Amino acid sequence: MKLLLVEDEENQRYLLKKMLTKEGYIVNEAKTGEEALQHFENDSFDLVLLDQRLPDSTGMDILRKVKEVNPITPVIIITAFANIQDAVTAMKQGAFDYLTKPINPEELLLVISKAIETLRLKQENIQLKEILQERFKFEKIIYASAPMEEVMSIVSRTATSNANVLITGESGTGKELVAGAIHHLSNRRKARFVISHLAALPETLIETELFGHEKGAFTGASKRRIGKFEYASDGTLFLDEIGELPQSIQIKLLRVIQDKKIVRLGSNEEISVNARLICATNKDIERDVNQDTFREDLFYRLNVLRIHMPPLRERKPDIPLLVDHFIRLHSAKENKKIKAISDEAMNQLMKYNYPGNIRELENILARAIVLSRNEYITRDDLPITVAQQTQTVGGKLNDAVERIEMEMIKAALSKSKGNQIKAAIELGISERVLRYKMQKYGIKSK
Repeated sequence: MKLLLVEDEENQRYLLKKMLTKEGYIVNEAKTGEEALQHFENDSFDLVLLDQRLPDSTGMDILRKVKEVNPITPVIIITAFANIQDAVTAMKQGAFDYLTKPINPEELLLVISKAIETLRLKQENIQLKEILQERFKFEKIIYASAPMEEVMSIVSRTATSNANVLITGESGTGKELVAGAIHHLSNRRKARFVISHLAALPETLIETELFGHEKGAFTGASKRRIGKFEYASDGTLFLDEIGELPQSIQIKLLRVIQDKKIVRLGSNEEISVNARLICATNKDIERDVNQDTFREDLFYRLNVLRIHMPPLRERKPDIPLLVDHFIRLHSAKENKKIKAISDEAMNQLMKYNYPGNIRELENILARAIVLSRNEYITRDDLPITVAQQTQTVGGKLNDAVERIEMEMIKAALSKSKGNQIKAAIELGISERVLRYKMQKYGIKSK
């Protein structure tokens, strides 16, 4: 990995370069801000280690210019004159971390390691987006948040396998889209991606839906029907709401997964099938297993690879992107020239918790576009439910940002069961910044 070390003190620069080189990093040096920018514009670096005070500029100035050239390059600020305000400003402007001199070597190496891992994840997501744009309607999967970057990283690694996948998450979080992305990134992409919504089918029809039937198998079966498993052979079969599958069908599905063979209703002939299975549920399926309403052996067969879709309230940085997408989409459908959304309306959308997730956000904007009388969606165009939930919350942008930040920290701590190291990695920040923000918001690690 290639690092750019920007430090005007010769002794400090020598010691840091020696330590980093010993750890296997390639280190380029710069003594001034101007020299650092020349290096950065003419070469490619995985990380910048940047002194806050330079002879010709400040670290903050260089940080801004580095982010203009390459927004995903992690920058670690080092300074001998630390204060909380500078640390907060640096983090807001995109610094990965803020360390004080004298540098603790172990702490620095740990922070660099985390920064490069974050960079790797972002690069992986950029490559994934490029591939998806070629193979899939990627405009439907819109994200910028850390939780969704992690999801898409898992998607890219999952796609290369033939193992069964279980996607969990609340209704409206985009489970079907992720299943489609896995298929279109896989070596099965030239074959069919077949979808079956189990919750929409009566129990009596699920068996014939999945396995097919012969002519005369039951009253009304006037001709042979090919089931979803057979139709999806060599491709991917997505079973939505697998938690709704009746127990009478669960045992038959288990046998198909084990034997790779199906028998059409009304027939004795076994037919080999080769469909990759992706299932989704919005239920607590582990609880159903414990309550004996879902077969444990089937659960283990389905839960080989697991992807959990975060609810929209845990990925609020994605809301502005989704809003822009849905405005363009539904404006075209309604033949209306809606340019954008007002700051006041966007502020309310950022505060709302979306029990219906992305599907609810799309419905809110589709309704607002129909009702809007001008080129901008205003607060008056939003449903009363949005206003009622957010009317007691302050309207300043800083307040909104802090509320989102607080919710994301709580969600990460909950997910990590109070482990601050894991929570910091999840949020893409250092433990030091996490502890500072926890103290700022009065968040206890439970």
